[in-house]
Amino acid sequence: MQELIFTDDPAAALGRLLRSRTGRVFMLADENTAAFAPSIAGCTPVVVPAGDDNKTLKSARIIWQAMVDGGATRLSTVVNFGGGMISDLGGFAAATFKRGISFINVPTTLLAAVDAAVGGKTGINFAGLKNEIGVFREADAVVISATYFSTLPRAELMSGYAEMVKHSLIADAAGYGRLIAVDPAAIPPSAMLELLRDSVEIKRRIVSADPSERGIRKALNLGHTVGHAFEEFALLKSCPLPHGAAVAHGLLAEMVIANLCLGFPSDELYRYAAWLQANYAPVRFTCDDYPQLLGLMAHDKKNASPDAINFTLLAAPADPRIDCTATLSDITAALDIFRDLLSC
Repeated sequence: MQELIFTDDPAAALGRLLRSRTGRVFMLADENTAAFAPSIAGCTPVVVPAGDDNKTLKSARIIWQAMVDGGATRLSTVVNFGGGMISDLGGFAAATFKRGISFINVPTTLLAAVDAAVGGKTGINFAGLKNEIGVFREADAVVISATYFSTLPRAELMSGYAEMVKHSLIADAAGYGRLIAVDPAAIPPSAMLELLRDSVEIKRRIVSADPSERGIRKALNLGHTVGHAFEEFALLKSCPLPHGAAVAHGLLAEMVIANLCLGFPSDELYRYAAWLQANYAPVRFTCDDYPQLLGLMAHDKKNASPDAINFTLLAAPADPRIDCTATLSDITAALDIFRDLLSC
């Protein structure tokens, strides 16, 4: 089982984990996080370009080549030090090198700590689609610390906070109310670490029950069908949208679909819309963009068929329903209501 370590001293925790390793250690970072990666004796640094648009086969090749050049064996370990892009990319590279070697995630952003670093999903983007190629493979361990978050811009902090809100919407209605009642930037590191522990525990419990996403794990896709479409649409328009911000908007759009299809409470819909508008920059699109957005949703990897768009929806907070579908007219109506709610 994946070891989760919550700590105020991530470098020391990582050192303890690596002390018993006999193979070579490779420290993967991007151009931003490499400057403050922990110094580990004998560790081979591997640096890739930053940004989700570099979560590609080209970057995976850089990692594989560095491991070949560095004499990596089946006993080697990759330490993924960075945000969600590094966790996804490094996990995929490790999981496919020599049919799988060990890796440890050390997330440096709130989004990575609560989402990409935990749960065993790895992957790269391909053909303009998010995480189109990947495998299920858990890290041996994840070292989670709030000490890295103090330097995050507010937009980056809110990107991660959206995933915490998503987790609470799935399984903790009271916790959801508490999360949207406070300013994340005002939460001290010790309190944030405890909130992280609670949020990650929700994900850990769901993943443990369904590691390969055959059933209840699909609940974690809440907000992601529309959210990924928003994210990919923004990339195609050359104005990248942080993953968590895309999910935050996807949650609202899917709440509207749930309101239309499952009777999700209107007062909860309006409460979330007000919180979203107060904390996130708007997603810009018009009705002319609907066919492109619907096409991106149809290509989502969660769909069993391109003719039936799959959603996880909420009947109410903490009452998720998996494997829901909606008609194109319902999705289009939801996009209309979404824009009206946010005055887009």
